Amino acid sequence: MYLLLLSIIPVAFVIIYIYNNDVHEKEPVGLLLKIFLLGGIISILITSILYLIADIIIPLNDDYSVFQQFIKAFFVVGMIEEFSKYILIKKYAQNHKAFNEPYDGIIYAVMVSMGFAATENIFYVLEGGYQVALLRAFTAIPAHASFAIIMGYFMGKAKFSDQKKWVNLKGLLWAVFFHGAYDFFLFINFIPGISIGAFISLILGIYLSKKAIKVHQKNSFFK
Repeated sequence: MYLLLLSIIPVAFVIIYIYNNDVHEKEPVGLLLKIFLLGGIISILITSILYLIADIIIPLNDDYSVFQQFIKAFFVVGMIEEFSKYILIKKYAQNHKAFNEPYDGIIYAVMVSMGFAATENIFYVLEGGYQVALLRAFTAIPAHASFAIIMGYFMGKAKFSDQKKWVNLKGLLWAVFFHGAYDFFLFINFIPGISIGAFISLILGIYLSKKAIKVHQKNSFFK
């Protein structure tokens, strides 16, 4: 029970933070819950299926190949996980009438991502225990949040742009880039000291996320 709570607490913290920063026009709680559950169930299912397909098409079996770990980080893990979130935001949130200001892109992207992160975190923490729970609370969870905020920033802009497809795609690609960079440095941790790159990419992602939040707060239609 305690491990389950430890899995969920950092996710809840991120959601509360993002929700409280929606200062001008709150989103319907029912819709937010729906998007969260889609992330926690459907996004996980999509990711699992795509992982199986990717493993058949491009088997990456050498854990000590920098090139293979690069492909795995950016084009398998980063692309598949962010795509599985992106399509749910696009289908179930972006065209909804409640999505009526740029910041909404951030909050719905975070809800999908935190649903995904909650399910993932439960599995990791139940297997790895308290140390894994503590480590992921300060690494993987904020990382997922920052990828989502970056994607959501662009999807919020896209909703009100005459270049919607391109701006949406930019959001997906930037999320994949940051996710891939973070994972890549972790995957090649057989190189001494290289894991610091993951920490740097996480800090940069959090910094840009905070800027993105401020920009969309400033550009709200409900000020």
